[in-house]
Parts: sequence; structure tokens; C-alpha cells
Amino acid sequence: MRGKVVFSKDIVPIYPTKFHSRMETAEPNFSHFGISEEEGDKLVAEVVRFILFKTHQNSGCPIKRDELTQLITKNYHNRSLPSLVLNKATTKLSTIFGYDMTELQRARPSSTNQARSSQSSADSKSYIIKSQLDPGVYRKHIEDTKKSHLTGFAFVVIGIINLAGGKITEESLWHHLGRLGVSQDDERNSDFGSTKLAVETLVQQRYLQKDKTNGPEGLTLYYELAERGLHATASSSFKECISQMVMNEATTIELD
Repeated sequence: MRGKVVFSKDIVPIYPTKFHSRMETAEPNFSHFGISEEEGDKLVAEVVRFILFKTHQNSGCPIKRDELTQLITKNYHNRSLPSLVLNKATTKLSTIFGYDMTELQRARPSSTNQARSSQSSADSKSYIIKSQLDPGVYRKHIEDTKKSHLTGFAFVVIGIINLAGGKITEESLWHHLGRLGVSQDDERNSDFGSTKLAVETLVQQRYLQKDKTNGPEGLTLYYELAERGLHATASSSFKECISQMVMNEATTIELD
């Protein structure tokens, strides 16, 4: 079956993705760049291998376009070549491995304060790959149940921030997580290891982003939903789960 390597799908299982996909259109062949078709095919294969390995190695974190461009132009110095190679790599990932490679439309922190966390425009373009398999088939044959605790943690964190209006202070986030038994200072959690690192991983995967603002009490760190987190909260399955959780919480309060 296609798509045997498990990537970021097992972090927040919201289906299907609706990010803007790169589409292959009429384009020149490799001969326009003085490269034989054989050399071009090898270059495409190298990029595909890099994307698959990098995604697996970094737990589904987006791959910066700059990284792919450097790989492509390492031996071939032509500014137009990366677009051709990436289009062909996108097609290979789809037809052979069953993955869509999509470009993230990077969301910026809501604050206009200059003291925000460093997020330069240089890394604004990045890509992720998502399985094309039917959600039910993916869950049955591909999804790694050993990582279900990571899925649950991501869902809870995104849910907390979503219910807070899409943005929450670091202090408030850890307060809510503490009510669930997840301590900010826990470096040896039986499920996550370092809980701080678990949250930071969601930032690296672009489910969350950090923002800093200056106020009367000094510098305050906020977490807000990044592009993948925003996409997750827009799905009907996410909304249904959150609605059910809120109803259960209300019932518990009434019983108490």
C-alpha cells in the first residue's frame, strides 16, 4: 500500500488537508538547463528522498524551501531550476508514494509589537507532506497507535488555545495543563519526557507559534494557533470533539 512511512498525520488526525497544493503545469524540460533527462531524474529522486527522510527525522516539521533550493543548486547554478525540480518531485511524491506536498501559507503573530519572537521572512516558505489515503484506511493500516499520547496532547493544547480565542499567555496555558496533571517543570514525564519540549515541538511543527508583547507588567509570552493549528480547528471533527468536551465539563460542574 502507498504511504508506508508515518509522518505528521499522527500528530493531529484532522482530515483531509486543504492547504494550497503545488500543481504541475506546462513547463520546460531539463534540456533547457543543459541537463540530461537522466541527470534531472536523479536530482528529482534526491529531492524526494530528502523530503521523506527529513519529514520522518523531524517528526513532520515543515521543510524550508531554502533547504530544498540549496540541495538542488548545489551542483547546478540556475535560479529557475528549483521550481522545475520541485514540481516534478511533487508529482513523484503523489503518484509513487501517495503524498501531497503542500506549501504552508505562514500565519503571522497577531501582535504588531516589535518584541515578538524571531520569525524572519527568509523561512516564510515551507512544505509539508500529507497522506492521500482515505482517513479510515490510514487509521487502520498506517497510523502509529504507539504515538496516540502525542496526538492527544496536541489536541488538548490546540483545544485550550482555541477555546481561549486563538491566543493565550504561557502562564494560562500551563495553568490549564496543570489541571490535567501536566506540569511545566516535568522533565521526565512518562509519556512526553520534557513537557516544555513537547509544547515546543508543536511550535516547530507549526501547530502553534509564540509571540511576545510588552505591557505594564513587562514582557509577556503568548502562544497562538499557527497555520496547521488553525486548519485543524476548522474541521468538523475537531469542533464536534470540543463541543462534546464542553458539554461533559458542564455536566460535571452541575453534578458537583
